[in-house]
Amino acid sequence: MRTFYTIGMLLLSVASLQAATVEEEVNDSLSLHEVVVTGTRNAVDVRHLPMTVTVVGREKLAEQYQTSVLPTVMQQVPGFFVTSRSMMGYGVSTGAAGGINLRGITGGAGQLLVLIDGHPQYNGVYGHPISDSYQTLMAERVEVLRGPASVLYGSNAMGGVMNIVTRAAQTDGIRTDVNVGAGSYGTVQAEASNQVRSGKSSSTVSAQYSRTDNHRPRMGFEQYGGYVKLGYDITEHWGAYVDADITHFNSSYPGAEQSPMYGADQWITRGVVSAALENHYGNTSGALSVYSNFGRHKIDDGTANPAQPTQRYFRSKDALTGVSWYQSAQLFDGNRLTVGVDFQHIYGKAYYTSKQTGEVLDTPNKQSGRSYRNEIAAYADFRQDIAEWLTVDAGIRFDHHSVTGTEWVPQAGIVIRPLPTGEVKAMVSKGFRNPTMREMYLYPPSNEELEPERLWNYELSWRHRLADFTYGANLFYLKGDNMIQTVNRQNINTGEVENYGVELEADYRINSHWTVNTNHSLLHMEQPVVAAPTYKGFVGADYRCGPWVVNAGLQYIGGLYTAVGTAEQKEDFCLLNACVNYALTPSLRLWLRGENLLAQRYEINQGYPMPRATFMGGVNFSF
Repeated sequence: MRTFYTIGMLLLSVASLQAATVEEEVNDSLSLHEVVVTGTRNAVDVRHLPMTVTVVGREKLAEQYQTSVLPTVMQQVPGFFVTSRSMMGYGVSTGAAGGINLRGITGGAGQLLVLIDGHPQYNGVYGHPISDSYQTLMAERVEVLRGPASVLYGSNAMGGVMNIVTRAAQTDGIRTDVNVGAGSYGTVQAEASNQVRSGKSSSTVSAQYSRTDNHRPRMGFEQYGGYVKLGYDITEHWGAYVDADITHFNSSYPGAEQSPMYGADQWITRGVVSAALENHYGNTSGALSVYSNFGRHKIDDGTANPAQPTQRYFRSKDALTGVSWYQSAQLFDGNRLTVGVDFQHIYGKAYYTSKQTGEVLDTPNKQSGRSYRNEIAAYADFRQDIAEWLTVDAGIRFDHHSVTGTEWVPQAGIVIRPLPTGEVKAMVSKGFRNPTMREMYLYPPSNEELEPERLWNYELSWRHRLADFTYGANLFYLKGDNMIQTVNRQNINTGEVENYGVELEADYRINSHWTVNTNHSLLHMEQPVVAAPTYKGFVGADYRCGPWVVNAGLQYIGGLYTAVGTAEQKEDFCLLNACVNYALTPSLRLWLRGENLLAQRYEINQGYPMPRATFMGGVNFSF
C-alpha cells in the first residue's frame, strides 16, 4: 500500500508543478472533456454535473481482448469490485461469482443497478445483475456513476449504476473485426463484429463464443451470444434504432474445495431487446423507448454424493419490460430541465420440475398469483449555471410500486469551478431498493410485509484537468436503514449500513509513447459485508511505439472480506496483468495476455482458490 500511496503523491506533485504553465493549453481543448449521459439522460459535459461519473471508453475496453467489460471496469473505477472464482465465467446460483460491489453496496443484493443504454437489467425474481451478460462486443463505452442514482433510474440504483452504452457506426463505410484466441485450461474465445454506415442508415452485428475447462474439475464454462443494432436518421433532428442482445451459457459448479459438489450444472439464457425514437434540436433533446430484459434459468443444485444425484431442476422465468420517456430542454441561458416518465412491468416465476417426467413439482413459495409487479414513476431534474463558476442542481422522483407503495426520492448538488480546468462538487442524494420477489414470496424466509430499503449519500469531490494530466479526489459518507436481513428464519427490515471513505484517481500522458493511470479507494464499513475490500489500488501503464502496444497493470486488494460474523476472514493479494500486441500488417494484430503473472495464491469467494498465472494469445483481423 505504501507503494501505491507514494506513486499517487508523486503524480499529484507533478500536477501542481505543471498547473501554472499548461492552463492556456487546456483552454484550447475543452471540447475533449468527457461527455456523459448517465447522470442526466441527455449528453452533457461532466464538469457541470454534481455527481461522480467515470467513463471507460471503447479503446480501453478492447485493448486487453477481454470478452467481458467487468475486468476492465474493475481496474479503472475506484471502489468498484467484482468477485471471481475462475479464469472465465461467473455463473449464477449457489457459489456464483460476478457480484458487483461499489463502496460496500452490493449488486448481489440488488442495490447496484446495471443499465444498457439507460434501461435496467437484472433478474426479475432475485433482483441481481447477471454478470455473464455484459459482453465487450456490444459496448461503445461504460459509464459508472458512484452514489445513488434513484432519481433518474428508480429502485436498485441506491448504490450507483453501471451504464453500458452500446455501439453504433458513426462514419460512412464498412468495418469488420474478427478476434480469435486460446490459452490456459483449454480456454477459447472468438468474436466477430461488423459495422456499416451508409447515409442515414447504420448497423452493428456481433457474435461471440467462449469456453474453458477452468482450473478445477467440474468447473467448465461455455458461452455464445450475439448483438445487433439497426439505426436510421429519419431527419436531421429525429432518429430511431432497434437492438437486441442475447447470450446463453452453460456453467458447472464444483463446490468449495472443502465440500465438493457433483452434478451442479446451470443452463442460462439472457436477452434484451429495445427500440427508441430520439430527437435532437438546438435547445432540447429526448427519447421515447421500449425495452424488455428477459431470462430463462435451468439449474441442477447438485449433490455432495455423486451416487445420489438430484431428482429435480430448479427453473425460473423472468422479464422486465418497460417504457421510458424523457425530454431535456434549455429554457433560458445556462439552464437545463429534464423531465421523464418510466413504467416497468416486472414478471418472475420460480418452480421445480422432475428430471424423470418434466412435471412441475411443489415449490415453496407464497406468490399467490403475484408473479408480476408494476412500477410507475415521474421525475424532474433542474440544473442552472448561476455564474461561469457556479452550477446548482436539484432533482426529485415520485415512484409508485404496486406492492410496496410510494417513494419520494430527492437529490441536490452544487458545482464550483474556481479554475477553468477544475471543479469542486458537493452532492446529497437518496437511493432506495424495493424488495424482490424472492424476498417477499419465495422460500420459507419470505415476508410479504417487507418495505423498501433506503440510503442517503453525501459526497465532496475535486477534479482538475491539465494539458496531459488529470487527477481527482472524492470523499463520501453513506448511511442506510430498513435493510432486508434474515432473522429467525424470516426476512425483515432491520439492517443498517454506514460506510465512508476516500477515492483517488489520476491519469498522466507522459509523451507520445507512455501513458500511466492510477486509482485508489479506502473504505470503512461499520457493518462489514462480503466482497467489499477495505483498500483497492491500481497502477497501469500503456506503451505505444510503431507496431507495438503494451498494457500492464498492478492491482492490490487489501482487507477483502470473504466471510463476516464470528467466522470473519479477510484476503490481501497483489495481481500483475499485462497484454502485448503487435501489428503484423495494418489489418492483422497478434496479441498475448497474461494474468496473475506473480502467481499469487488467493481467494475472492471463500473456498474457491483462484488460478495461478494464466495466459491467452490470439490474432485480431480488421478490414
